Amino acid sequence: MKFVRIVEQFINRHHLIDRADTVIVGLSGGADSVALLTVLCNLNYNVVATHCNFHLRGEESMRDEAFCRKLCSDRNVRLLVRNFDVDSRRREAGESLEMACRALRYDWWRSLLKENVGSVIAVGHHREDNIETFFLNLFRGSSLTGLKGMLPRNELVVRPLLECKKSEILAYLRDHHLKYVTDSTNADNYYKRNRIRNRLMPLISDEFPGAIDSVAQTIGHLADNYGLYRDFCRKLHDRYVDADGVIDLSAILENESYPRMVLFEILSDYGFNMSQVENIISGFDGTNGETTFAGKTYHGRSSSYFLDRGKLVPLDDLNDGQNEVTVDLNCHPFETRRMTVAEFTVLKNARMLRPEAMYADSGIMLEAPEFIMRGWRTGDRMRPFGLKGSKLLSDLFSNAKLSLNEKKGVKVILRNSDIIWIPGVRCSALFPVTDKTEEVIEITYKPLRK
Repeated sequence: MKFVRIVEQFINRHHLIDRADTVIVGLSGGADSVALLTVLCNLNYNVVATHCNFHLRGEESMRDEAFCRKLCSDRNVRLLVRNFDVDSRRREAGESLEMACRALRYDWWRSLLKENVGSVIAVGHHREDNIETFFLNLFRGSSLTGLKGMLPRNELVVRPLLECKKSEILAYLRDHHLKYVTDSTNADNYYKRNRIRNRLMPLISDEFPGAIDSVAQTIGHLADNYGLYRDFCRKLHDRYVDADGVIDLSAILENESYPRMVLFEILSDYGFNMSQVENIISGFDGTNGETTFAGKTYHGRSSSYFLDRGKLVPLDDLNDGQNEVTVDLNCHPFETRRMTVAEFTVLKNARMLRPEAMYADSGIMLEAPEFIMRGWRTGDRMRPFGLKGSKLLSDLFSNAKLSLNEKKGVKVILRNSDIIWIPGVRCSALFPVTDKTEEVIEITYKPLRK
């Protein structure tokens, strides 16, 4: 039971799981997840196992699911199974196979947390997984954030086996006669992580005995460095980001010796990469807090900002109706595509027009109009499609039965000075598709959520 005690001590040292927690365990059926589930059960934690079937390996995928069902049935553990359409996710998000699977898996786990199925998510990452992550990030040109590897806890995800060697996990399974399944793709060196695992790490061990242990030790030091670094970054965040999330870019550039890194650390939590940060800073000319790209909008994965008088203002601040920003309908969070009237008619007749989109005569793009997005204001009016005359937006919201909270989040799109669209609520009667239309414009709004 030495292995179990080591894991228990690691859990307690890093405060990963409370006795009151229900632990959602990611169970693939592989050695790591089987060991994790078994150890947590032996430690008398309340566990719920989850298995993701991505249907990527034919009969092998069904074999893995059947194995997990039997394992959980034998141990009297509740098992939840979810089937995923990975190809649809990749088409929609433009992600790699690995990223699409990861996103689907974690989205499901987060939904289980929201539904109170469990209070913490446990995954079977071990020491070698962490070393592989270190090398992957090193080769990509990562900062300290990537080189520190995986942490024992990341928000509600915990890694109880993170300091365990793969050999220790296999020994534990062997000594307790525990079966597991093997993913055949682990031997496929098409994937970068597999090449690191199957080729690079054995080569390092042969050429530099003991080096892998030293790398693991270095990752531990970097994780400690990262903790100290993050504490300092939080102080910088409090200094330059106000209560409304507005970032004082001018002050950062004026006061900090490393403004690029300061801004990156503030924005990286919202999905901005270093290239985007450098693009933001390149628009600052250093005179009177002015910028060459005033009014430009910048988009990360989970938040968006526009540049206004030396400050980066979250797009959510448009909700008060006072701030407004010029937008490019060809850039995220918008998508624009052209279609023939015949294509539009087919979609309309099949009731396949997208509810998150606006359809308009292509004349909406003539004469280089300025498109503006802002929150709605008291007294705003629009000529709604399908109704006569202009209507108060407040009346349209009442007709749509929007809650007070929903009204606060409403944004409006203007073409020059005319409101042409309330995404998710109503389109205007301006630029309708008629029998005289030669081409149709589909404008889709996909806001980023925090």
